[in-house]
Amino acid sequence: MIFKILLVLLFTLFSNVCLGIEKPTIRLGVLASGTLAWELAAIKNATGLDNAGFNLETVAIANQQAGKVALQAGSVDIIVSDWIWVSSMRAQGNDYTFYPYSASAGGLLVPADSNIKNLSDLQGKKLGIAGGELDKNWSLLQALGLQQGLNLNQSLEKVYGAPPLLNQQLSSRRVDALLTYWQFAARLEAQGYRQLMSGEDIIRALGITETVPSLGYVFKQSWADQHKTALQDFLQTAQKAKDSLCDSDSAWQQVADLTASPDKDTQALLRRRYCQGRVKQWGANEQNAAERIYHLLHRLSDNKLTGKTAQLQPGTFWSAD
Repeated sequence: MIFKILLVLLFTLFSNVCLGIEKPTIRLGVLASGTLAWELAAIKNATGLDNAGFNLETVAIANQQAGKVALQAGSVDIIVSDWIWVSSMRAQGNDYTFYPYSASAGGLLVPADSNIKNLSDLQGKKLGIAGGELDKNWSLLQALGLQQGLNLNQSLEKVYGAPPLLNQQLSSRRVDALLTYWQFAARLEAQGYRQLMSGEDIIRALGITETVPSLGYVFKQSWADQHKTALQDFLQTAQKAKDSLCDSDSAWQQVADLTASPDKDTQALLRRRYCQGRVKQWGANEQNAAERIYHLLHRLSDNKLTGKTAQLQPGTFWSAD
């Protein structure tokens, strides 16, 4: 009898201990207008996170730079950013690492009636560039121009600015062409503007056939080591949400309003470009391709984008192994 009582007490104690174990909380930096917000909404609309191995706390960030500041300050655990920044931070002794989020990479657009048909036609024109002098797409476009014997940095007039402002500049013909982020490019395409090249087209024209992500989840390696199971669960949950938005019309319709566009054609094009950015393969070949891109970028802009380090830093890309 005493033995049975002891068993009951032990079972009760064990159950209370288990119930008292809280799931780890992941603090995620989220842009209100970014596609990550679409995926979080898709998760909520599906099964939520009740059965997930983690709690999720979202932290609003104003822009990518604010996200980097929040990550460095320890205010968030994960942001969406690029692997060039991760490598540069690792070169400074930080332990940030990167896991693919999207390969969508912007586009070069001109008005439908423009006589600009190729890179050579850009010479002497005025080009709007979102992201500033060190924008990765701009650097890669310069690299492609140099392969074709064109010094685009010297042969055209550059106008830097925020994407919404540059969209207005293009519509008012104050710039002849615009190199901008993929969401803004898609909105212009839906209005009838012609995409001369996508960011992915630029990379392929440079001889790189592998799909290389432009953005990814960025977090500390030390944090990932401590929260490996929760992190993997989060990444799998996020991927399922992304796939649902691309494969299920009903799932997409539930988040379509988050595109901030009432126009169905624009929504459809945003969805198509978003889904084209899914990273379906991420292994040694793709990571080697990223290193080739890094070498191209390192030779441009006096190394301002990549810093003085000529090699992509070990550990830039996260591995669960």
